[in-house]
Amino acid sequence: MTGRPGRATRNGRSGRSGAQAGAGDLLALVRNGRAVTRGALQQATGLSRATVGQRLDRLFRAGWLREGAGGPVDSPLGGRPSITLEFDDSHAVVLAADLDTRHARAAVLSLTGEILAEQSGTLVVEEGPESVLGELGGWFEELLVKAGHRAEEVCGIGLAVPGPVDSETGRVVQPPIMPGWDGYDIRGRMSRAFTERTGAPAVPVLVDNDANLMAYGEQRTGYPDCTAFVLVKISTGIGAGVVVDGSIYRGVDGGAGDIGHIRVGADAVCRCGSQGCLAAVASGGAVARRLAASGVPAASGSDVRDLLAAGHPEAAALAREAGRRVGDVLATVVTLLNPGVLMIAGDLAGTPFLTGVRELLYQRALPRSTAHLDVVTSRLGDRAGLVGAGALVVEHLYAPDRVEERLAAMGV
Repeated sequence: MTGRPGRATRNGRSGRSGAQAGAGDLLALVRNGRAVTRGALQQATGLSRATVGQRLDRLFRAGWLREGAGGPVDSPLGGRPSITLEFDDSHAVVLAADLDTRHARAAVLSLTGEILAEQSGTLVVEEGPESVLGELGGWFEELLVKAGHRAEEVCGIGLAVPGPVDSETGRVVQPPIMPGWDGYDIRGRMSRAFTERTGAPAVPVLVDNDANLMAYGEQRTGYPDCTAFVLVKISTGIGAGVVVDGSIYRGVDGGAGDIGHIRVGADAVCRCGSQGCLAAVASGGAVARRLAASGVPAASGSDVRDLLAAGHPEAAALAREAGRRVGDVLATVVTLLNPGVLMIAGDLAGTPFLTGVRELLYQRALPRSTAHLDVVTSRLGDRAGLVGAGALVVEHLYAPDRVEERLAAMGV
C-alpha cells in the first residue's frame, strides 16, 4: 500500500473540538504540546473525563502514547501532580532518502526526527527510476540492520527528488534533470523495492521536491515560529522551497519554487531546452562548466564546493557572480512573499555566493521587504532533506484523520 497526504491540519493542530474530537485530535494536542495532561485535554476539547479516558486508552493500546513525569499541581489546595502524557516515538521508525543528480543520502529516523543510521554514496538519477529505487531498497535494508531495527517497525518512507512533484500522485512532472522519471510511479516502485529486500509488508511512500523538503526540515527544526520561510538550493540546478504557516506551499501541481527556470536574459542554453534560464548561468553546474572552460578541473556543483572550501580564487569569484544573479531574482521573490527567513543551501552556499546574493537583494528589493528578513545558510546541511522527508511522513501518518483510520485498521 502506498500513501498520499490526507487533509492536513496546520502544524498538527486539530480542526475539531467538543464531541467531534477523536483519538487523533487528542494525539495532535499532545504532540504539539498544547495539552499534555488529561485535565488539559478535557479543557481543550470540552469532552468529559470518561470520554477522554476512552480515547486515550486507544492510543495507549496502539503504543503511540505513554505517561511521563508528574506535572505541576494546579490547585492552590495542593494534591497529587497531574501525570503528563507523551508521544511514544519508540514504536516505529521512518526511512528517508534524498536524491541528487549523481549522489544520494539515506537514513533511518525516529518519529521525532533523530537520525539513527545514515548512508551516502553515488547514485545516478540518469540511470532511471527502476534501477535507482531498487538500489535504494538495498540501502534501506542495510541501514535498518545498522540501526538495530526490524523492517516491520518501519511505518513509512519519504523521498526527496530533484524535480517538480505532483503531491497528489507522488510522480515527478517534466523534470529537467531527471531523464526517464517523468510520470513514473515512484511510490509503487519504492514500496516494492522495500518489500522485496526486507520481506516486510508494504508501507506508505511519500515523495516531494528536494528543496521543499529541505525547507520543511530547516523550518521545523530551526525556525518553528517563522510563518513565511524560503529556502533556495543551489546545486546542479536551482530550486526553492517555501513554507507558509508551517505547511509546504507547492502551487496547484507542485511547480512552486522552480526559480531556476526564470529567464534572466542570458545566452546560455538550459538543460530544460530553453535559453537564458537562471540555472544555466548561476547554478553549481554552470559555475563548474565555466571553471572547466578555463582549465580548472570541475564537473559538478560538488566539485565547485570542494574548490570553494580550498579557497580557490577563481571559484570564489564565479560563485560571487552567480550569487549576484540569484540575488537579482530573489529580490522579486522576497518582495512577493515577504519572508522572515531566506536560507541559502546546497553546493554554493558559502561566503562568496552569499555575499553576491546580499549585494543584489538589498539593492533591488524594497526596504520594507527586507527590514525584518534574515538571510542565512543551512543549519542542517546535507541532512536537511532527510529530516524534512521524515517529518513529512510522520505528519501524514499522525494527522488526526489518518490516526483514526490506522487505529480502526489495527482493531483498536
